[in-house]
Amino acid sequence: MLRPLLIAILMLAVPTFAAAQEHRDEHHPPPGRPAVVPRGPAVVPRVVVPGPRVVPPGPGGRPQLVFRGHPYHPIPFARPWVYPAGWAYRRWAVGAILPPLFLTPEYYYTDYSALGFPPPDPGFQWVQYGPDLLLVNVATGQVVDVAYGVFY
Repeated sequence: MLRPLLIAILMLAVPTFAAAQEHRDEHHPPPGRPAVVPRGPAVVPRVVVPGPRVVPPGPGGRPQLVFRGHPYHPIPFARPWVYPAGWAYRRWAVGAILPPLFLTPEYYYTDYSALGFPPPDPGFQWVQYGPDLLLVNVATGQVVDVAYGVFY
């Protein structure tokens, strides 16, 4: 009596195990079938590099740069530039965080109008870093705009 009952249970369980083996989720294809790969053109995000762009030379044959739609020429350093100990030139990018060492009036550049640059909004400062000018949020140190090669 026990043997027929055991056979009946096995006969009911075997199809259940087989069905469980055939079930696959949508992320894994069944064996022997390739995964479906979407086709079409790859979308490459466009990277916009802030800062000036070079246009044909202006008066005097010097390269003319454009920053926010306004042309300007590189100018001589306003004051002798010396990097702090342990620092050298680095090309800062928008979004980078400038160390607090550079967020002092000693590094602020206030003659931006001579370059045709707009005045910084409240809470922001133009900071000179070597030959570049960085527009920085003074509260966070985040660089929000960069003008490369302003000084020579």
